[in-house]
Amino acid sequence: MATSNPSATIDQVVSDADKAAVVAVPGRIVAAWARHDAKAFAEVFTPDGTMILPGSYRKGTADIEAFMAGAFEGPYKGTQVTGQPLDLRFLGADAALVITQGGVLAAGETEVPAERAIRATWVVARHEGEWKLAAYQNSPRGTA
Repeated sequence: MATSNPSATIDQVVSDADKAAVVAVPGRIVAAWARHDAKAFAEVFTPDGTMILPGSYRKGTADIEAFMAGAFEGPYKGTQVTGQPLDLRFLGADAALVITQGGVLAAGETEVPAERAIRATWVVARHEGEWKLAAYQNSPRGTA
C-alpha cells in the first residue's frame, strides 16, 4: 500500500496509532458484512456519513442501516466483501483518505470476478475521539 501525505507537517502530527486506526476502518466494514450486521455496519459511519454505491445514495446511519438490512436479506444475502488498501493519505490531524480495491464475493467465491471488482474511496474522520467513516463511494474497477 502506498502512503502519501500532502505535507511533512501533517506527517509529524499523525501518530502510528492514528494510522493503524484509519487503516482498520475498512476492516470494521468487512467484519460487519461478514456477520450481515447492518447496525454494526452503519455504526462505522459518522452520524451524517454518506454511502454512494452504483445507483444508490444513502446519508446518515439510520438510512445506511436500513439499506444494508434490506440488502443483507436480498441481493447481498450469503455474500462476503473483500478489499485491499491501495493508498492512505492524511488530509489533516483528524481526516484521512483511504483508497481500496476489492468487491463482493458470492457464496463459494474466493476472488472477486472482474465484472464485480471495484475501487473505493473512504473519507475517514475523527468523530468524538473515534475514527469513523464520513463518506464512502465505490465504482467499477475497469481495466486501468
